Amino acid sequence: MNQVNKNEEIALESVDAFVATSTPSLRRPRLKKCSDIAKPNQYVHMLDNEFRDHAFNEDRAVALKGKWREALGVESEHPMDLEIGTGNGFHFANLAKRIPERSLLGIELKFKPLVQSIRRALNQGAQNAFIARYDASRLQDMFEPGELNNVYIHFPDPWPKSRQWKHRLIQEEFLNELFLLMRPGSFVDFKTDSLDYYEWALERFLSSQFTVVRQTRDLHNSDWKDENFVTHFESIFLQQGTKINYARLLRV
Repeated sequence: MNQVNKNEEIALESVDAFVATSTPSLRRPRLKKCSDIAKPNQYVHMLDNEFRDHAFNEDRAVALKGKWREALGVESEHPMDLEIGTGNGFHFANLAKRIPERSLLGIELKFKPLVQSIRRALNQGAQNAFIARYDASRLQDMFEPGELNNVYIHFPDPWPKSRQWKHRLIQEEFLNELFLLMRPGSFVDFKTDSLDYYEWALERFLSSQFTVVRQTRDLHNSDWKDENFVTHFESIFLQQGTKINYARLLRV
């Protein structure tokens, strides 16, 4: 295993020692601080140096709770959207470029996707794009109630085995927290190739405080297909004949 991959595994598998600041029933942050990595790789260095103006490590991200708009240099009513799990950043960069009148913050755990995502967005001229390293199941550590606008959750890890379902991002507690963090009139867009995960998530969406305003088990044969940006993972699934499941939740 090379040093880059080894650092990625350390970052994902290590549990940080600092105390989480919110609901104790929710999971603790699933990451190790950049400052605690003995031999940081090139992506760790890039996050804290080359891209520092648009990228935030876990310490800086938590410190900006309630102050994100001030840090991004926008007014208090300026819309700030969040993409959870930016992956290689194709959707992230496209969205930031398509909505220059809004700020877009991405959240990821792995260092390489963090750097790829923000570099791709900036290379396309999207100065409204920012990235943060943190565990998405602990958004309440990063944001105050009412600090977020629209949220995008595309192809999260489905954790297919029943013993793994506790690791799925979509949980009752997560949705309760997310509802509080978002501003009225905002929406959550959810996409997955896993029908099992979609059925799991939809059951929780329908019993949550959100209002489900869109739902389909075949996005590319739905009324919303023309609005959809095909992500890298999505193109692979489509080539395999896999249908894409989609839902939109409204925060009223």
